[in-house]
Amino acid sequence: MNNQSFNRARKIMIESQIRPNKVIDEKVLSAFSMIPRELFVQKSMRDIAYIDEDLPLSNGRYLMEPMVLARLIQSLNLNVSDNVMIIGVGTGYSAAIISQIVASVIGIESRTNLIQKAENNLVHLDITNTVLFKERLQDGYSKEAPYNAILIDGGVSFIPDNILNQLAKNGRLVSIYRQKIETAGEASLWMRAARNFTRTCLFNAQVPTLEEFKKKPEFSF
Repeated sequence: MNNQSFNRARKIMIESQIRPNKVIDEKVLSAFSMIPRELFVQKSMRDIAYIDEDLPLSNGRYLMEPMVLARLIQSLNLNVSDNVMIIGVGTGYSAAIISQIVASVIGIESRTNLIQKAENNLVHLDITNTVLFKERLQDGYSKEAPYNAILIDGGVSFIPDNILNQLAKNGRLVSIYRQKIETAGEASLWMRAARNFTRTCLFNAQVPTLEEFKKKPEFSF
């Protein structure tokens, strides 16, 4: 596919996948229209970059389905002044999208090959308001906390308290919650009020669970 074909595929993705699935925030729609999704997948997969599926990156990581990612980002209700952290930034797609909406983004990634690709992609797109750090995903990045919004770019079966505690007052966190492997995934919004956190199910979604956020099996004797 050439650039014209990719541009056409991007428009079709927005009009047939994202907009019909309750994504009405023009800031989100504009961001998805500006970022070339094909840049963030392996070269062998660029021709299918815009299908409505999770696409494998490497080492068990995936590029989240466009509709699911768009609805998660919309549910954060982002403002330009928000301080945003993305956990599990992968090759940088979600960071590139959110960078079009807010003034600054912090991205966390634990795998060297992915963070290098993400940095290269952001440089290629001349995105200068996003900083990436190589850290354990389950630690977040407390040095830049508190965050108005956090996106965990993948599925979780739990969220460590230390990540929730990096939210600002009235801060929001979104991810796909799957308490057990046999249960359906739920796109969820966690909100902070003082020291308390609430989780609201937004819609059903199936996204692979990040290894760092899988519950360890319990043994009984």
